[in-house]
Amino acid sequence: MPPLPCRRHPVLALAAVAVCLAAALAGAPAEAGAGAGAGGPRYRDARAPVDERVADLLRRMTLDEKIGQMTQIAVAKLQGDCGETGGGELNERCLAAVLRDRAVGSVLSGGGNGPPVNTPRDWARMVDALQRYAVEHSRLGVPLLYGVDAVHGHNNVLGATVLPHQIGLAATWDPELVRACAGATARAVAATGVDWTFAPVADLARDRRWGRYYETFGEDPLLAGALAAAAVRGTENAGGAKNVAATVKHFAGYSEPSNGHDRVPADVSPRYLQDTLLAPYRAAVEAGARTVMVNSGALNGVPVTASRHLLTTVLRERWGFTGVTVSDWQDVRALWTAYKLAADYPHAAALAVNAGVDMAMEPYEAGEFTDALRTAVRAGLVPAGRIDEAAGRVLRLKFTLGLFERPYVDAERANTEVLGAGRELARRAAAASQVLLRNDKGVLPFGPSVKKIVVTGALADDLAAQAGGWTVGWQGLPDGVRIPGTTVLEGIRQAAPTGTRVVHATAPADAVTQARDADATVVVVGERPGAEGGADSPRPELPTDQRVLVRSLKETGRPVVVVVLAGRPLVLGDADGTEGLLMSWLPGGEGGHAVADVLFGAVGPSGRLPVSWPRRTGNEPLYYQQLPGTNAGAESGHDVAYDFGDGLSYTGYRVESIALDAPSVPAGTDVGMTVRVGDTGPRDGEMILPVYVSRPVGDVLSPPRRLVAFTKVRLKAGETRSVRLTVPSKVLAVTPGDIDGAGPPRVEPGPYVFGAGARTATLEITRSPGEGARP
Repeated sequence: MPPLPCRRHPVLALAAVAVCLAAALAGAPAEAGAGAGAGGPRYRDARAPVDERVADLLRRMTLDEKIGQMTQIAVAKLQGDCGETGGGELNERCLAAVLRDRAVGSVLSGGGNGPPVNTPRDWARMVDALQRYAVEHSRLGVPLLYGVDAVHGHNNVLGATVLPHQIGLAATWDPELVRACAGATARAVAATGVDWTFAPVADLARDRRWGRYYETFGEDPLLAGALAAAAVRGTENAGGAKNVAATVKHFAGYSEPSNGHDRVPADVSPRYLQDTLLAPYRAAVEAGARTVMVNSGALNGVPVTASRHLLTTVLRERWGFTGVTVSDWQDVRALWTAYKLAADYPHAAALAVNAGVDMAMEPYEAGEFTDALRTAVRAGLVPAGRIDEAAGRVLRLKFTLGLFERPYVDAERANTEVLGAGRELARRAAAASQVLLRNDKGVLPFGPSVKKIVVTGALADDLAAQAGGWTVGWQGLPDGVRIPGTTVLEGIRQAAPTGTRVVHATAPADAVTQARDADATVVVVGERPGAEGGADSPRPELPTDQRVLVRSLKETGRPVVVVVLAGRPLVLGDADGTEGLLMSWLPGGEGGHAVADVLFGAVGPSGRLPVSWPRRTGNEPLYYQQLPGTNAGAESGHDVAYDFGDGLSYTGYRVESIALDAPSVPAGTDVGMTVRVGDTGPRDGEMILPVYVSRPVGDVLSPPRRLVAFTKVRLKAGETRSVRLTVPSKVLAVTPGDIDGAGPPRVEPGPYVFGAGARTATLEITRSPGEGARP
């Protein structure tokens, strides 16, 4: 325990807490539970099995203390005047009411909530101060879980490296790169004392109107699942000052709002839910995710926060998940106030907890939740055993993360470990995410003959646009705040060779004038930052003024390259058809360098679309796995300007052959294959190799093609190589039956055509041994 003077401050100003903490760390071991073995409580013994420690601690807890572990509050309610807006120093009155009297077990920083001074060191001091208060003032010395939305780097912390958003990382098709980015984020998070990140997002991007489209890994369940799984592994095996838990969110079906607006209820078929929407969550859970965040919306008439089918039957009984499920923002309360499924808060709490929610994110009124759940238990609405189960899962997570032994970090090291860390990785990731969609007349890369480049467009010199939402502030970078990084304009200026003049034209008329004698014009267009409902877009298209500018530049007859900074494909209208088109997504702080690296050829573009890019506005949702039908109207099919998987390079690639290991296999057998590929162009490159499957005939509808495997192959110019891929049997499974089909997926017998590039190979899948003929 620390020296007693640390208990004497009536208001825990961060500076005072930091002094006490430093003194405590200097005079006592870092392990909070050190020496607790012989004769001490079993839960204090770091050598004891986790299950025994959990059981011992639960046995000592009161009902109120267990419920406290199931509660999460926003840090804003512990600062200043303890109001919802937060700000100011930690307030001991609030700490006592929440962490001591209510024994609340978790705190979060919502978007934009942090310490009064936003530096890594001040973050670490704040989190450590909260941890110390919880450990010292809770009756049993239980540490906190501290959660943040670290969705593209440690994005709440000013000075931390801002990575590309998930949609850009999806365009890399590179699980190892995603894992590296998640690991870098986790190490930065850990350095500031945080032990829980609310990432990755495993929702699918199939409706561009939805404001969280850019937070996903794209539209395909296999690609999204592989990348979400990589993010989980990167987060939970990162190393660093603390262990960090990942969160798979938003389970399940959150990205399917019926009218495209965030949190609007969704209605989907059981087959689509099981075969498509659930797949990426399952991949991430099976990668070892320690926590799952629940969908804030309703699915098929049931708020997911109250769905026992999803939270218990599917997640735990079918998938074997043993970690913590946490609600999203105020969603347990919403069962009462918004959805009207409960007459009061106790009944709402009972619905959520009995369905499978272990922790309620109740950011502002934690006491109301703890009172409601206590009332529900005493009224017999929630079994005492279910409280033990939920609180036990939270405690197990704390023990697994090592929080009882090492709840604190060295705050004085935080600036060193966070500021500037991962910048080269951020640049590499941003460059790998660039998708080149047009390169007419070989306008790119810019060569030595390019002597004058005009750079224009509303977003050419705009770090906020590159960073997107969830950057320092919830809706994006606050006005007047600058993050470390390089804009597209700055990147081009720095990359331009000696003798090449870069002209920045801010006014449209000036841009057109300058373009008339330019060798190339780069016009940077896109959308403004936003988050959640604030980023919903009923008509996701390039704004009129930007389209007019591009059209005017095209009319000069000089080469024009459009760079799009956006979290989703935007219908370009008459701004399409320029010589060059580069989709840069939301590339983060190093995005300017990354764009310039591609424009000047220092990096060959290797990104491929993880989503479908529509030709026109109004065709939502849009995804390449649209099922076949009798529709024949204009635009009723998969009508796209650029398809899923599209992207150009500065070299050429060829698929020479695809050979299956066997011409037929029994159902339930993995499918192995060898694909021979080559680089046919003048330079080295990274080839993204997708393998699709189609079914000539089947018992249920299947899309014309479905991604079943992919890899990234690094090839030297002129090199040919054989690549091994395996398609797990479960990837081929579909839910059988009629419209109400909800049984277990299975692999149907019959022919399957596997395709890579223009090459195909047909496999016959036979019935498993002992399986009789079906009627």
